[in-house]
Amino acid sequence: MEPVRNEKFQISGLHHLALVCMDMDRTIDFYNRVLGMPLIKTIDIPDGRGLNFFFDLGNGASLAFFYFPNSPEAAPGIASPAQVQGPSAHGSMHHVALHVPVDKLVEYRDILIAEGVTVTETWYHNDPLDNITIERTPQSFLGSIYFQDPDGIHLELAHWMRPIHPDTDVHHRPVTDESGNTKWVLPEQAA
Repeated sequence: MEPVRNEKFQISGLHHLALVCMDMDRTIDFYNRVLGMPLIKTIDIPDGRGLNFFFDLGNGASLAFFYFPNSPEAAPGIASPAQVQGPSAHGSMHHVALHVPVDKLVEYRDILIAEGVTVTETWYHNDPLDNITIERTPQSFLGSIYFQDPDGIHLELAHWMRPIHPDTDVHHRPVTDESGNTKWVLPEQAA
């Protein structure tokens, strides 16, 4: 199967994702000590407005955090999900998924538990319609575990269980209604 290519922009991957934390020291401890991510850059925002710091995710990507001393409190259930599979507001971030080798999911789950982190079972997302099980099946396309950082940011360690491609994995289709609005629906909903 031929790789999927962006014909419009030469995007080669994630550069960085920027999040906001409540406590820089606590965040550095979690991402550096608990998850082992190297701290690669720190920036002091002028006039005491805050700090910005970056952790290496591998392959040239970074996870960045801002610390603003006057940020409003977190709003789980609005700006982020209150629980792993819960909803969050439009335009908000739901979770950060980090790619790991599939054979490491159980080991990494055990490490997180030993660090006192609450972690889900190893979940396998299966076709059809993303049925989730705790046992791998022939229909499994994604294996993952979920947990939170100290600020309640939902994190996922994940691995594709098989090659993913639009020809075989995009099940929804665009349908335009009489008003000219387009919705993506499953083919059986298009009638």
